[in-house]
Amino acid sequence: MTTIDWNALAVTFDQEPDHGLTDPAVRRAWAERLRQWLPPHPSDVLDLGCGTGSLALLATEQGHRVTGVDLSPEMVVRARAKLAGTGAEILEGSGDRPPVGERRFDVVLARHMVWLLPDPEAALRHWASLLRPGGRLVLVEGVWAGDGLPAERLTKALAPLAERIHHERLSQDPALWGRAVDDDRYALVACTAAPRRHTEVIDVHLVLRRGDEVLLARRANTGYADGLWHAPSGHVEDGEDVRAAMVREAAEEIGVQLAPGDLGAALVMQHRGPGGQPRTGWFFEADHDACGEPYNREPDKCSEIAWHRLDALPGDMVAYCRAGLEAYRAGERFVVHWHEDGDSIAYEADAPDRAVVLPVSRGDR
Repeated sequence: MTTIDWNALAVTFDQEPDHGLTDPAVRRAWAERLRQWLPPHPSDVLDLGCGTGSLALLATEQGHRVTGVDLSPEMVVRARAKLAGTGAEILEGSGDRPPVGERRFDVVLARHMVWLLPDPEAALRHWASLLRPGGRLVLVEGVWAGDGLPAERLTKALAPLAERIHHERLSQDPALWGRAVDDDRYALVACTAAPRRHTEVIDVHLVLRRGDEVLLARRANTGYADGLWHAPSGHVEDGEDVRAAMVREAAEEIGVQLAPGDLGAALVMQHRGPGGQPRTGWFFEADHDACGEPYNREPDKCSEIAWHRLDALPGDMVAYCRAGLEAYRAGERFVVHWHEDGDSIAYEADAPDRAVVLPVSRGDR
């Protein structure tokens, strides 16, 4: 990964014609390219490594809803000023793992960003997971003065992620750069498959019991539900069954060693977050005595862990986790929890109860 002091460069960053887009001809050239690369209808665009926000501003002017992310605080300050009043959101964070939580986008846009990452292929896979079905990755990259990434490498990395990939040479258009260039600059637009069969993310949640108490963790620095209590949890990865995923997540998050046989299936809940996609969560019960003393193994994502009485859960919890634990305490086993788009991610005592208990069929046997 190339080490560059982007905070120091932020002061003069916009002086480059293709950065600040202050030259009307350069600005028109980039606006026209964006119009070709982005969807023709208003879309949710995630601009990674957004710098001072010049491309993000063009996208908002074309009617798109933009979220920008940059690791440099100074770049973020300038981008927020440039996009003030547009409705765009600018976040400070890493481009390879942007702090957008569970949100999904129609476009992930990155200009001269991928070549800076330590593992470009891993970043592309993660970015593709942030797209809605039919979404697209728009990458502007190049090879200059021995730096950068050749188009062949990125095309190979994108091949398993996209239904089709469009390669466009940019070096021969001096209007984009404010001058003639003799290096290799290009754009790749990788379009994913349109919606087909419904699929869902599978979550696993640990109900770790210590008598009448359950262990909760307070989320931090994730971009989703930060500051709220939640059970130790995570996503099932390709090739895992739900028990293996729970064992792995418990070890990664709270340092406890569980075996599949230590887990009891406590609850299954299909959930939809506000404005999000449905997912199915498996809640597994385990006894504290079976796994040793937990500790906060991911302080970058969790500010603290603590035991709470199951009959006196804290108010500042993720709503669907609280709904799951309350259903578990009541002895229920199957629940649908479907947020309306205007609902809060956080539990609110006076909010409508979105949990619908599904009765268990007893059968006539």
